Amino acid sequence: MGKKKDKDVDAEDHGKVQRSSKLCGTNYPVSIAFIVVNEFCERFSYYGMKAVLTLYFIHYLHWDKNLSTAVYHAFSSLCYFTPVLGALIADSWLGKFKTVIYLSIVYVIGHVVKSVGAIPDVGDSTVHVVLSMLGLVLIAFGTGGIKPCVAAFGGDQFDEEHTEERRKFFSIFYMSINAGSVLSTIVTPILRGDVKCFGGDCYALAFGVPAALMVIALVVFIAGSGLYKKSPPEGNVLVCVCKCIGFAIRNRWKNSKKSPKRSHWLDWAEEKYPKRLIQEIQMVFRVLVLYIPLPMFWALFDQQVKGYIQFISFVFSNHSNYGCSISLKGIFYFCRFINTHTENINITVGTDEFYAAANYGISQNISVPRGEYNGVVCETNTDQYHIDLGLLDFGAFYTVILSKESNGLTFKKMEDIQANDIHIAWQVPQYVFITAGEVMFSITGLEFSYSQAPASMKSVLQAGWLMNVAFGNVIVLTVAEGAGMEQWTEFLLFAGLLVAVSIIFSIMAYFYTYVDPDQLDKIFREDTDDEKVGSSDSKKNEAVSLNDMPKQTKM
Repeated sequence: MGKKKDKDVDAEDHGKVQRSSKLCGTNYPVSIAFIVVNEFCERFSYYGMKAVLTLYFIHYLHWDKNLSTAVYHAFSSLCYFTPVLGALIADSWLGKFKTVIYLSIVYVIGHVVKSVGAIPDVGDSTVHVVLSMLGLVLIAFGTGGIKPCVAAFGGDQFDEEHTEERRKFFSIFYMSINAGSVLSTIVTPILRGDVKCFGGDCYALAFGVPAALMVIALVVFIAGSGLYKKSPPEGNVLVCVCKCIGFAIRNRWKNSKKSPKRSHWLDWAEEKYPKRLIQEIQMVFRVLVLYIPLPMFWALFDQQVKGYIQFISFVFSNHSNYGCSISLKGIFYFCRFINTHTENINITVGTDEFYAAANYGISQNISVPRGEYNGVVCETNTDQYHIDLGLLDFGAFYTVILSKESNGLTFKKMEDIQANDIHIAWQVPQYVFITAGEVMFSITGLEFSYSQAPASMKSVLQAGWLMNVAFGNVIVLTVAEGAGMEQWTEFLLFAGLLVAVSIIFSIMAYFYTYVDPDQLDKIFREDTDDEKVGSSDSKKNEAVSLNDMPKQTKM
């Protein structure tokens, strides 16, 4: 008897081998370690790049605040619309494993193009804009395309009976996302500001390090290839789904008056399409309807991004003109000394030294701690003077003009920006609550989307979950940018809308009942080897409906 070469048998045998590879005697597959590390590096890559993206727009490309905000949200939206494309490629054509690899290569190329666009010696400003936009588009397709595939691929590694371990995996998976994003948002701004290259801030390095992390993510993912359970693609799912939906609509339109009423409008496709496909589409639709109110969460969540853009556009634009620095104690500015005297002046403020050239020279900009400065020394080539600057307070922006009068050196201290007596640490509790809500919301959504999706559409439903973020960014662009409201009114508007949406979602969730997609495999059995189906099975397939499937408790 010859060896059987059937691909399905090979995949099944391969799956059995993988089920024996567990982490330290637990029910966690070894393969998920590669997936978690890959996600950490990929999120470091993505958020590290985004951490300096607005600074890059404003100070390297010299865009204004409104354009920077619009492009930032448009990029974020594209990153969360493209998961649909990646999911369709994975479930219908290449499978999740190959989709992640190929789109990760696109991702890396996007990072490289973006980094090259940040090198001043490469072309003029037009070239920089073109390379930057091309890089962002490639990154959007790369990161968006792999998003639903990596999460669903990780869920695929678990055996059917290990649902609790799979649920915990999504928590670990999201922890790796947050760890990568937090670390990268600390590291890349430091690389941009503290490392100087090409005569200024090193954006090329700040974008290059995330590119390197994406290369590491790709290498790690490929390294685990021999350990993965790889489910083959189910064929062109999208085309079948669209045709089934179209046929159901047409058939209902033509025959609804002369045929008996059916329990669901998709049941009008029974004359042409398999009952299993119809049930799977119904399952996906029920979840997608539940997602309709959720973009408002992300619309409010992303308001912190808009506030951040407005903050840095103000702070760093003033930095270009006057100079400022940021401290955990608060934001404080020690503005330039302007010397109208005919001699050069060296100024000592505490332990900091300033030099202002003669005839309206402007000193360098050094931030100093808050305090009373009563004996500031101003020394020229011939004389030494003492001036009383008084209190230099948090959040204030000072300009000091030095002039030579007959009675000595006089000064005028101007407070361009008034002092701020609110400690920056008061923002910590707010971000703790925001982050806690986002973590619980996202982990639950990832696991729910996986558990409620049929095997052939797991990546598609993951993409549907991620599209909530895209629509949230669209809401920010259309409502917030178009309304022209003050920031505090925007915050109140979106917070109020989210309260209303939460009430609506709670009602919808109460009436949603969990289903077990794995029951489809038990109900719709197909004997592919003998190419025969028992008559009793056929009758059961014809009679089964979504309401007959085993259910769990309500949400």
